[in-house]
Amino acid sequence: MVIWMLYKIIRKLIGNLSLIFNKIGSFIVFYGNRVTFVSFKTTGIPYVMVARGGQFLIGYNFSMNNGIGGNPIGCYDRCTFFVDRGAKLTIGNHVGISQAALICHCSITIGDYVNIGGGVKIYDTDFHSLDPKLRVGNADMEHKAKVPVVIKDNAFIGAYSIVLKGVIIGENSIIGAGSVVTKSVPDNQIWAGNPAKFIREM
Repeated sequence: MVIWMLYKIIRKLIGNLSLIFNKIGSFIVFYGNRVTFVSFKTTGIPYVMVARGGQFLIGYNFSMNNGIGGNPIGCYDRCTFFVDRGAKLTIGNHVGISQAALICHCSITIGDYVNIGGGVKIYDTDFHSLDPKLRVGNADMEHKAKVPVVIKDNAFIGAYSIVLKGVIIGENSIIGAGSVVTKSVPDNQIWAGNPAKFIREM
């Protein structure tokens, strides 16, 4: 019993120190990448890369879990935010995100009160040309498709889902865990599967 109590006290002290370190580390990473933010809380430190000419904007009360400590669902990744030259990544107010990757080569817009589950990937590009002749040459990256992604207010994206380029997820809509979203989802609907399909109205 004494050992258990001692363990709990030490763990709490280490946890409090980690929160301070994580906040400072995240501030440095955000400032170093010219991220515009209002307020955030974090467990762990995210990976952030904003290219010259890219924009990354974060609203009020942003919450992120980096690694397993903040959201123990089996995903050990840090949050990854990549913004390419001339691209814009916008995260609204009261958004929660865990161990996810937002890769922005064009435009990704996240509305207010959106929840993004552990291990989710959001891509607004194919990364490479679909033409095999272009992929083997130097023109590959120049011909990659890029189409904006929009996640509207109050949407919830389940763990390990992938949202692909050009997708709009409607207000209040839910994406089931492990889905691959290839086309837009209307407001107030539940979609799931690979590829994601309509399940039912909310």
